[in-house]
Amino acid sequence: MLRTTPPGTMDPVSETMRVDELEDVDRELLNAVQWDFPLVARPYAALAERLGMPEAEVMERLTRVKACGVLRQLSAIFDTRALGYSSSLVAAKVDPERIDDAAEIISRHPGVSHNYKRNHAFNLWYTIAVPPGDVLEDHVDVLHRDSGALVTRILPTLKLYKIGVKLDMTGQTAADAKVEVLEHERPERKPHMDAPDLSPVELATIRVTQEDLPLVERPFAAEAEQLGIDEQRLLDILRSFKERKLMRRFAAVMNHRSAGYKANAMGVWAVPEEQLDDIGPKMAGFAFVSHCYKRPTYEDWPYSVFTMVHGHNARDCEDTIAAIRADTGIDDYALLWSVKEYKKTRVRYFTDEWDDWRRTHLAVAGT
Repeated sequence: MLRTTPPGTMDPVSETMRVDELEDVDRELLNAVQWDFPLVARPYAALAERLGMPEAEVMERLTRVKACGVLRQLSAIFDTRALGYSSSLVAAKVDPERIDDAAEIISRHPGVSHNYKRNHAFNLWYTIAVPPGDVLEDHVDVLHRDSGALVTRILPTLKLYKIGVKLDMTGQTAADAKVEVLEHERPERKPHMDAPDLSPVELATIRVTQEDLPLVERPFAAEAEQLGIDEQRLLDILRSFKERKLMRRFAAVMNHRSAGYKANAMGVWAVPEEQLDDIGPKMAGFAFVSHCYKRPTYEDWPYSVFTMVHGHNARDCEDTIAAIRADTGIDDYALLWSVKEYKKTRVRYFTDEWDDWRRTHLAVAGT
């Protein structure tokens, strides 16, 4: 077992609003937009009815929490693999003296959405996605070479037990609390997933709806106007994406630190192969676990199950990890803390930014 204490506060996220400045109704509203955003013509009115307040107040409160940085955006959350993109978590060993330079090179890749320094010999961790037709290993090879990494390990999802960040803004969830893992939080994963057949209007819809939803009475009408279609057609397309499991949900994306979740840790577990079908879902069932996956092992990496834990502080994360250990009996684990955030964004699908990167990097590599 490897277990270390969190080495300081992760940076460089500036906090523009303390979570204790939120009112109870703000917290209820933020839970609602994370967990069940309505796909209807007037979604803010639907939320207002549900919460017992005027539509204008819902929009005013969302405007305020967005301006203060607590709410990052409201948008469609697409399933990367279901869209035909290849993706993986990647762990790299980098000379600590030049880790910032290496991270900057890696973060320039348009498909790198998360990039963190962690307190481990594998000290740089990033997620990468590449479009249909591209070979993920080609991109990672270039990043390995250009960053000067000593070792790079590709850790794709072999089995997905849970994916879904839901931050309880009411503060009523205990560190050892369990929840049901919903269907959209455990989408299908196969070694190879073909790209879907998307019409030009569907491709355009993905490009528009992956961006922030306008805070106006009929936001889908505003997006439909950009697309040159009517509001109902757009809503039908979004519902179709959900039915086809191309879109996991339409929901809020929070700024974790501004929302009061200042700590995150990656608990990795050496689970015997014969216990995975039982242990993986158990670990996924903890409320503070946002992501839970089976990933490959290597001679220098024995951990097969990854649990991403978010907490208000380090103690919350440690308590959740302790509860998982007690519930599963798995003692061989490591707790990796995020000590520096280099990049955290959303993958933007079917955009032009890939062309420049390929031309500059893959051509040079002779790929």
